[in-house]
Amino acid sequence: MSTILLIRHGETAWNAVRRLQGHIDIDLNEEGLRQAAALGRALAAEPLDAIVSSDLKRAQQTAQAIAAHHELPLHTDPGLRERAYGAFEGLLYTEIAERYPEDFADWQARKVETVMPAGGRLAESFHQFYDRCVAGLVRWAGKHPGQTIAVVAHGGVLECAYRAATGMSLDSPRNFQVKNASINRFTFENGRLLLRQWGEVAHLQPATLDDIV
Repeated sequence: MSTILLIRHGETAWNAVRRLQGHIDIDLNEEGLRQAAALGRALAAEPLDAIVSSDLKRAQQTAQAIAAHHELPLHTDPGLRERAYGAFEGLLYTEIAERYPEDFADWQARKVETVMPAGGRLAESFHQFYDRCVAGLVRWAGKHPGQTIAVVAHGGVLECAYRAATGMSLDSPRNFQVKNASINRFTFENGRLLLRQWGEVAHLQPATLDDIV
């Protein structure tokens, strides 16, 4: 059995105004840096065997705050990036609704095979994204059997892990929060993810934003 501490990156300026990031590489804002530091302190005594991060800066900056308390290298994995949203990336949610009303409606209706229009980069469906995220988490758990790893990723990655671990369908509404710099505990046993504890934020004051991208 492997243990995974799955963590969402700290807040960015785009999180704060509901601007969709996707694969756009945004730094943490001042609040996000504060959250990352608090997270690092909270996990300082946690027995970790590996630290892994998405290769996007907001995740790496958060993971570095954890690594500062452990004599471990930081591994990065582009397979743990947020979902690719194509032309939606960089836009406010209100702007997406105005410019791409039909695609926005499909997104909000959780049509899991729908692919957004391509922008500077190609988009991926939620189903494709889910398969990528779960495969990445399983791959890292498989590399560390019987060990504990911290994985810092994105709101969408955490959502996929939650659905995989609880058997929640991909097209059902999200009825759980995904908070910046939250700690979420999973195990990997007998070939599947299991959820042990969700949404630890006691280490954070004030409360963090609930925005999944």
